[in-house]
Amino acid sequence: MFKSVLILHFAATWFLVGLIWMVQVVHYPLFAKVGTAEFASYEAAHANLITLVVGPLMLLELLTAVVLLTLWPSSQPGWMGWLGLALVGVIWLTTMLVSVPLHAKLSAGFDAQAHALLVGSNWIRTLTWTARGLLLGWVLYRTI
Repeated sequence: MFKSVLILHFAATWFLVGLIWMVQVVHYPLFAKVGTAEFASYEAAHANLITLVVGPLMLLELLTAVVLLTLWPSSQPGWMGWLGLALVGVIWLTTMLVSVPLHAKLSAGFDAQAHALLVGSNWIRTLTWTARGLLLGWVLYRTI
């Protein structure tokens, strides 16, 4: 059971790793290229559509991280599971406390300072998801 949940968890995390890098390097920087008149509707569409993609995967990642801890084998160091869950916490907290409020500010129209903060602070999520992906790769390698 542990292996099956780990593979599902690994897949969700690495999908999110790829997605966050695309958002960080391509999507968020392009916010500055959207015209001022169109930006509020663009931001609203972004928020709605990205939530459809990211929301279920983030929930799946969180749930499978918790389930993995309950199934964690004694052959794996326990700190690896707890570190993985802690990194999920960093991602969720950064999303809720930083990214969502910045998107709310941008929903009123383009704001260069809010945009710069969004791009800069998103590195926290980008690097944290990347670290999670690498950690899970190590766990999967040790498991299989």
